[in-house]
Amino acid sequence: MPTDQPMPEPDSEPVDAPSPTPAPYDREAVPAGAPAPGREDIPAQEHASARQGAPAHDPAENPFLGLLAAGAAAEEYERPVLRARAEGAAAGRLAALERAKLLALRVRTELEGRRRREAELSALYATAHDLAGLRDLDAVLRAIVRRARSLLGTEVAYLTLHDPAAGDTYMRVTDGSVSARFQQLRLGMGEGLGGLVAQTARPYVTDSYFHDERFRHTRTIDSGVHDEGLVAILGVPLMLGSGVIGVLFAADRRERVFERGQIALLAAHAAHAAVAIDTANLLAETRKTLTELEAANEIIGDRSSVIERASDIHDRLTELVLRGGGVQDVADAVAEVLHGEVEFTEPGRAPAAALDRSRADGHAVRDGAEWVAAVGAGGEVLGALVLRGHPALDPVDQRTLERAAMVTSLLLLARRTAGEAEQRVRGELLDDLLNAADRDPRLLGERAARVGADLDAPHIVLAARIDASAPAHGVPIPDDGPAPGPDAHPHGTDRRRLWSAASHLAATRHGLAAVRDGGAVLLLPLGPDDDPAHTARETAARLGAALHLPVTVGASAPVAAPAARPAAVADAYAEARRCREALRVLGRGGQGAAAADFGFLGLLLADTRDVDGFVHRTLGVVTDYDARRGTELLRTLGAYFACGMSPARTKDALHVHVNTVAQRLDRVSRLLGPDWQTPARALEIQLALRLHQLSSAVAGDTGA
Repeated sequence: MPTDQPMPEPDSEPVDAPSPTPAPYDREAVPAGAPAPGREDIPAQEHASARQGAPAHDPAENPFLGLLAAGAAAEEYERPVLRARAEGAAAGRLAALERAKLLALRVRTELEGRRRREAELSALYATAHDLAGLRDLDAVLRAIVRRARSLLGTEVAYLTLHDPAAGDTYMRVTDGSVSARFQQLRLGMGEGLGGLVAQTARPYVTDSYFHDERFRHTRTIDSGVHDEGLVAILGVPLMLGSGVIGVLFAADRRERVFERGQIALLAAHAAHAAVAIDTANLLAETRKTLTELEAANEIIGDRSSVIERASDIHDRLTELVLRGGGVQDVADAVAEVLHGEVEFTEPGRAPAAALDRSRADGHAVRDGAEWVAAVGAGGEVLGALVLRGHPALDPVDQRTLERAAMVTSLLLLARRTAGEAEQRVRGELLDDLLNAADRDPRLLGERAARVGADLDAPHIVLAARIDASAPAHGVPIPDDGPAPGPDAHPHGTDRRRLWSAASHLAATRHGLAAVRDGGAVLLLPLGPDDDPAHTARETAARLGAALHLPVTVGASAPVAAPAARPAAVADAYAEARRCREALRVLGRGGQGAAAADFGFLGLLLADTRDVDGFVHRTLGVVTDYDARRGTELLRTLGAYFACGMSPARTKDALHVHVNTVAQRLDRVSRLLGPDWQTPARALEIQLALRLHQLSSAVAGDTGA
């Protein structure tokens, strides 16, 4: 549309609409004895007279009061001065009359301005009242444009609205326009006066559009303006909050200077108009929504029995939520309504393929004779509701199961939100264990007891990290394009989800969890029958299923009493990280392992250097057999490797028959497994033999 500039002034600054009323002065700020603002020219003796209770001038001496009261024209104020001059009045009298005249003219101008502003405000109030009574958007827009033209007395008024899809504004309503091309104009942001108003959200004005170079002209806009014959244009933004929804214009086909008061008037009108447009839009949307609801109600009315059943389950679920029911309560209520067995399962225990389909589709899916509805929030899978004993579900029953899954997710999220404070406390406690080896064990134990953890019992440390370079164990990864490298940090959102899932797991196991080094660290209690390697694999599977991403987990050796030995927790975390990185290097990302899973490499990864444990895991069955039977399998095994795995040389070294060597090696195969002579196993066995011999020699020396 028309373009650019602010104000009728020659500079290119945008016009800020002036306030319609003058700012009041603070009477308390005037010094004692000083004249009030606007009365500086009144002689001091008149002020003194006023303070004594006498009028400064009687009506005969000050004829201007009568002129003010009568609303006389400006030229009438010269006559008292001329009359006094003709009568030969003294110079002092003439000077006093001149000052009184100037003050009276100033008061007259102020009164006229106030009357004009009062008329403008009355017009604005009437406009706002009229707009408030309109409900149809087109009627509102037409009324806005007509009233804008009337308020400013222009030949043309028009309105453009913002098009978010196209990123420009388009002509919506005109009044007084005669050009079809003008009525179809579109203005890009910053193009023409209207585009500049829409872009800057400030009023702009030009008294001669085609001679004004302060804004960017375009051929299309200039052609439309030329067809309409417009010359002077004023545009003000239609604002909703901080956003511009359109521009309101008043224009003439001749040069014209728009005064500040007119700019302020149109801006105030635009403010009322924006509210009216928003109200009309909301009413239109409401009517549309009501129409859609009426259509939906007709459909619902046709299936009243279905709605009753759905309403019943809805009431039950609502009651459960209001009375603080849990996940199992929801499962029981749905099972009763659907006449089947409903169970909530953790992500790692639900049917993986069905869970993936339900999560992707957002609906319950059939898996054989079962129905599975994913329970999740955002991109995180929290579990699943599994319905058994009801292989055929109609759409309403299916929706019932889906609604129950939604309620379950809300309950889980509410429980998680309530537990986040506790999780932060757990994370801070674990951070203290990792960072401060000199913490008071008694205080650490008390803090742990408040969150349900027992740091006097054995624990293990697990280091977990998302590994997008490999599929999680049992969790397929969507093909979204090339995966980031193994050293790439997961996005912040994934790290937060990992911490959330790890914290949830730690809370259920009465352990601790924290964010660390781009991943998560967990401190979990270790039961008498628990194994670090098994715990690491189980943790990797559960976290991977919860995040639907591969999570690699390394576990440390057990820490006997973390509260008593905080430094051991930091050492265990370092060991767990080494195990996690070893998994990645070995191409086993998305899995879990402890040092014991790496054979002799575990001796390098573990801080404890559990030599006896390695020897026992590698050769324990052989040494136990020798101890029970009195045989020499271990000695034969050592000689066999020392002789280059040659049975013939082995029988010479042992001074036995070659058949004896063969029988002993056959027994070793049955004890260690048929792959004991493969290079990898053979290397571990030889290292274990050397360590066994070394420990036996050290024990013998100590005994000596």
